[in-house]
Amino acid sequence: MSEPRWLTPDQADVWAKYRRVRRELQRAQDQQLQQDSGLSAADYALLAPLSESAGGVLRARELGAEVDWERSRLSHQISRMEKRGLVTREPCADDARGSMVRLTEKGREMIEAAAPTHVETVRRLFFDPLTSDEVRLFGDFLDRILGAVERDSR
Repeated sequence: MSEPRWLTPDQADVWAKYRRVRRELQRAQDQQLQQDSGLSAADYALLAPLSESAGGVLRARELGAEVDWERSRLSHQISRMEKRGLVTREPCADDARGSMVRLTEKGREMIEAAAPTHVETVRRLFFDPLTSDEVRLFGDFLDRILGAVERDSR
C-alpha cells in the first residue's frame, strides 16, 4: 500500500479557501434571491433553464439532468413550485411515464424580475474582484480541473 499524498501547506490553504468561497458565495446568492425576489436558490435553479428553453417547457428528466438533482428532490421542488403557481406539470406526449414541466406566466415574471439583481450579485462578488486577464486565466484553470474530474469519473 502506498503512502498517502498529503496536501502541502500551500495546497491545504488553497483548498480551505476554495471550500469557504464556495459556501460563502452560495450563502450570499441564497440570501440575495430570498430578500430581493422571494425565490429560493432551488426555485431559481429550475426557473432559469425553463425560462431559457423553447416554449418554457422541459421534460422533467432533462430538467433534473440540467441541475444534477435526484428524481425525488426534483419532484418535491416542482410540487412546491406548482403550489405557488410558478410551474405546471403536464403529461409527456411521447412517453406516458414521463412528465413535462412548464414555466407559468407568474414563474416567468418572477425569474425575469430576479435575474438582473442575481446577475449583479454574481458579477460583484465573483468577477469584479478579478481583472479580465485573471477571469480568462481562472477559466483556463477551471477547464483543467473539470477535465481531470471528468476523466476520473469515467
